[in-house]
Amino acid sequence: MSLLSSFRNFSIASRSTPLLIRPIISHQQTRFATKFAPTFVRHPRVHKGRAPVPIGGSIKGTALNFGDYGIRVKSEGMRISAKQLQAAETALKRKLKPIKGSKVWMRVFPDMPVCVKGNETRMGKGKGSFEYWACWVPTGRVLFEIAGEPGGAELRPELAREALRLAADKLPCTVDMIDRASPHRLGNLDIHRPKNVAGKNSIAGNVTSVATEGGDIQVRIGGVRGLQVSRVEKPTTDTVA
Repeated sequence: MSLLSSFRNFSIASRSTPLLIRPIISHQQTRFATKFAPTFVRHPRVHKGRAPVPIGGSIKGTALNFGDYGIRVKSEGMRISAKQLQAAETALKRKLKPIKGSKVWMRVFPDMPVCVKGNETRMGKGKGSFEYWACWVPTGRVLFEIAGEPGGAELRPELAREALRLAADKLPCTVDMIDRASPHRLGNLDIHRPKNVAGKNSIAGNVTSVATEGGDIQVRIGGVRGLQVSRVEKPTTDTVA
């Protein structure tokens, strides 16, 4: 019996009982929750960019929104990589691990791909290959916030300062520690939000004009209830060494 006839008999006999063949997956990429990378990007390569400057007077993201303590960028705006943010978050979680119910919020996310070309490479031939993820942070942007268990044990200021100091050592920029009483920041100036007619702090708003009146700097903020005037002082927050 030839090889062709034996293969033909095998194929005919196997038609009644089909074989179950599982697809072989050589590599399957999985994104874990601890991986600091976006799930989807429209452009795999982007321009280098620069640190955003709030020329319109925006004070968004310069104060605490979730936690009781946090760190805020004090130096000039710069680019922070995903590894640096992950190292800072790991330092915070390790220090706050004994406290039951403690939480950590990261207010920025590295969603910008950084491409690098090799050394001594001639010009041209397109952009370099992908290297790591990063994000631009301006002056006054809040990076991390921490808090204790809601309704439970309160996070002590001494422990919060020590945890934020460990996280600040992992970052390439100079930061300062802030709390709920810390005002908003516009560049290097602290902006104290005024109180409206109802006695509550005004909600979101942008600084529309800056003027000097009686030797003090006055800032006009456009909130949801009209224009309001607030006083501006120099920063008085403590710097995390």
